[in-house]
Amino acid sequence: MAGHQEWSLALRNLPELPVSAVLPDVAAALAETGLAVLSAPPGAGKTTLVPLTLLDAPWRGDEGRILLLEPRRLAARAAAARMASLLGETVGATIGTRMRLDSRISAETRIEVVTEGVFARMILDDPELKGVAAVLFDEFHERSLDADLGLALALDCRAALRPDLRILVMSATLDVAGVAALLDHPPVIESHGRSFPVEIIHQDRRPDERIEDAVTRAIVSALQKLEGSILAFLPGQAEILRVAERLEGRVDPAILIAPLYGALGQSEQDAAIRPARDGRRKVVLATSIAETSITIDGVRIVIDCGLQRLPVFEASTGITRLETVRVSRASADQRAGRAGRTEPGVAIRLWHPGQTAALPPFTPPEILASDLSRLVLDLAEWGVNDATTLAFLDPPPSAHWAEARALLQRIGALDGTGRMTQRGRAMRALALPPRLAAMAAGAAEAGYGLAACRLAVLLTEQGLGGSDIDLDERLARWRNERGQRAQAASALAERMARQIKSSARRDGEAPGAGVLLLDAFPDRIALARGKIGAFVMANGRGAELHETERLARAPMLVIADLTGKAAGQRVLSAAAISRADIEAYRPELITTGEEVAFDRQAKAVRARRVVRIGAAVLEEVPLPRPRGPAVAAALAEGLRDVGLAELPFSKEAMHLRERLDFLFRTLGEPWPDMSEAALLARLEDWFVPFQGEATSLDSIRPGSLSEGLQVLIPADLQRRLGELAPTHFEAPTGQRHPIHYDGEEPTLSIRVQELYGLTRHPTIGGGRRPLLLELLSPAHRPIQTTRDLPGFWAGSWKEVRAEMRGRYPRHPWPDDPAAALPTTLVKPRGS
Repeated sequence: MAGHQEWSLALRNLPELPVSAVLPDVAAALAETGLAVLSAPPGAGKTTLVPLTLLDAPWRGDEGRILLLEPRRLAARAAAARMASLLGETVGATIGTRMRLDSRISAETRIEVVTEGVFARMILDDPELKGVAAVLFDEFHERSLDADLGLALALDCRAALRPDLRILVMSATLDVAGVAALLDHPPVIESHGRSFPVEIIHQDRRPDERIEDAVTRAIVSALQKLEGSILAFLPGQAEILRVAERLEGRVDPAILIAPLYGALGQSEQDAAIRPARDGRRKVVLATSIAETSITIDGVRIVIDCGLQRLPVFEASTGITRLETVRVSRASADQRAGRAGRTEPGVAIRLWHPGQTAALPPFTPPEILASDLSRLVLDLAEWGVNDATTLAFLDPPPSAHWAEARALLQRIGALDGTGRMTQRGRAMRALALPPRLAAMAAGAAEAGYGLAACRLAVLLTEQGLGGSDIDLDERLARWRNERGQRAQAASALAERMARQIKSSARRDGEAPGAGVLLLDAFPDRIALARGKIGAFVMANGRGAELHETERLARAPMLVIADLTGKAAGQRVLSAAAISRADIEAYRPELITTGEEVAFDRQAKAVRARRVVRIGAAVLEEVPLPRPRGPAVAAALAEGLRDVGLAELPFSKEAMHLRERLDFLFRTLGEPWPDMSEAALLARLEDWFVPFQGEATSLDSIRPGSLSEGLQVLIPADLQRRLGELAPTHFEAPTGQRHPIHYDGEEPTLSIRVQELYGLTRHPTIGGGRRPLLLELLSPAHRPIQTTRDLPGFWAGSWKEVRAEMRGRYPRHPWPDDPAAALPTTLVKPRGS
């Protein structure tokens, strides 16, 4: 009770910050409607003052807890420490934290600062959120997948189970209208905040200048010309370390260089955001982790390279790669605002001012570009198979959802209907991505679950055990580490092993990381190919290691993490494995079979006996000349690669194809489409059944192609082919002349004398299409083209007749050709 009185007294003396003006509005909205949206700029104080103010809310009662959700552990620790200091307490009393490797909660705790991923697990494990009075989503504009899931589940919980649950969405930059609509239009409260003026300076980076060189140059210049500490934004850890290296010897040794990125340990992260001692200047080199949620005292200069690194999931490969992209306008504004949190500042942007307008308005939400397998598994636990039944600001992309569901079915987490299996429940109990959870569950069944859980924790905690690509090496280093983070990670692995009821009796005999990874990444078993460091994976994709890496000379790997696009993926973490290991632990992954395939170079089908792991070939032996239906199918696949131009179409077959093409263009379906794309799509209908003997493109019988094309004509139209698209035109003289269908329109080339007496223009296609007449002289040279023969007789015939009479006097050139007799003869001599 004394503790309660102490913090109640402290609440009356909270600092006056910009958000203070709207705190009564926030409290009233939550009291009256239970839902609210708060938009407040960075530095307004919403993260610390809003939760503290709500401690006194009557609806909370004495025991109700307030959950404050933060996107990152760094922000969660900083927020908890700040609130606890305002109450004159330490973290773990009234203010507590709940994170993956560091939780400080006691019976006194009334405000829990939790990371978004932890909250998602909390509500899935306890859908009623017993004892929770309010959930506050801080920095929601970052739109992490966990935040979107957490809000959807919290709204569902409020609608179905807990109408008294208060929900507040807070953000610095936010699509307020979209979020308000999602929450059914609750009160929207805006705090204008109080920021100091920030001068924007542009220093356009040269196209050939590396990011780290441009940032280093800007930092050195700013230290010489401006006062205060610097916060420099870079895309990732690699660029941060390179800038730190370049600054050595170029700046005053008294200036503290402080990296800040996700893989750093807690003590290094906390050191980066602490004020510099004794008025020393500090240069913080940070990723987007420093955009919001935390204040770094003393910073009045921001240097923004304008880039960030975002995960992009490729559903076709099941691989998430990191892509360096331009920041959004909202992020650029957030970064610049860090310079004006405590005093007037300067933001130096390393791009041309005209490029700002071309930046996207907001950073794309994670749900649109992420692996959704964990989301699908979590929603299956919630009893939801269709994400559209929940309130997501952006619904998950259908392709990503389908790929995630297929993966979960392959690893045994879901059944064929999408419901969670017993193994899936064991996997979901672990705070791990589904692939790693499957690895742990499979290893537990074999008696070495602790080893798998240790590997899973290593893969989900950046920097644990170092940064070596070789996972066996990182595991060995971790075992020798004695730091707080290493011990917390070991304790987490042990808790996971207990959760899946894994006996530790065989962990000393557990296989290496490569074998353990087989249950998680069977599609990423990789075989060496060609040059050192080049591999092909079981999924058919290539992957590369720098030739100086120890694993570059391994004959076989299992790859846990990659980056880069499909054409040139770079291995980030892997472990060596042997064929004997796979045969001992997962023999079903190795298959042997006889295969026939098209050899593009030889333009023929080859047969071979192949031992493979997925698309990666372990060994192959050529077989004698292939036979059977598979050969024709392989030829068809080859044709799709090389195109129909390689087929030996006869003149008859080409003419048939041209006639059918004319009918399709003129009359449409059911006449068959004769375009190359359409024919390639229907090879199984007209090509494969007629290639019983051919084993190469050169051995295809031309007549088989004509027979095949005939099959495409519906039976009831077969007899009409000659009527609608005749091969020849019979002239009034009785002579038959071929009709050409190889141009834009059917064409008849004929000597003009053979058409005398004809008063109607020749047509085909059931009278729908006039033939293009190419009228020839007696010497078979073109003299006129027409689509209107009667009009030609009545019009330009006079000029043609005058010219032709002089050139061919022995041929008849009547005044009225429509009334003359057709002929193929010349006039008798002397006539």
